[in-house]
Amino acid sequence: MSDVDVRRRPGGRSARVRAAVIEATNQLLLEQGLAGLTVCEVARRAQVNETSIYRRWGTRENLIIDALLADAAEQLPVPDTGSLRDDLIAYATALARYLTSPGGNALDRALASAGDDPATRRLRDQYWDARYAQSGQIAERAIKRGELPGTTEPRFVLEMLVAPLHFRIVLTREPLEPDLPTRIVDALLHGLVTPVEPDREESSVSGVAAG
Repeated sequence: MSDVDVRRRPGGRSARVRAAVIEATNQLLLEQGLAGLTVCEVARRAQVNETSIYRRWGTRENLIIDALLADAAEQLPVPDTGSLRDDLIAYATALARYLTSPGGNALDRALASAGDDPATRRLRDQYWDARYAQSGQIAERAIKRGELPGTTEPRFVLEMLVAPLHFRIVLTREPLEPDLPTRIVDALLHGLVTPVEPDREESSVSGVAAG
């Protein structure tokens, strides 16, 4: 059987190797962060050849992205309840639970504290682009149902939803109250679905400037 046949066979050796490598990568990310992770150590812990990892993922950055997205897909499925509010609350609640778990907390801090060299910046951009492409489906479906204006930017909706949670976890390190996801969603929806009249907005700005 060729290597291609092995790679394509569901549940075959390729699937087991991938699972072992992804698990080893996420473990090392928790222990050492982005800067400390090496493909050599991943291979040693997963008990596979280093060349096998490079053959499948190509680069260290691709491996890390795949591992992070695999973990997020498992921990943060995109809900589809038929209601924008319910979807956002479910997603925010799952995210809060994930970020307060040892694994999620460590990965969030690792991403936040990563350097700004070109490779790391590219890795970070790819990760968030993929994450928002997935979670943005919540807003996209709401637009189709007429719950949000057609001009709504799905990624912007999700950025506003998750930013307060990441802020508390990484920066202020305040505890997350059980009702925080619901409060964030209700505040967000109030701003999204309540149109601002242009003349009122202009008068408000003028008033602030005059004051």
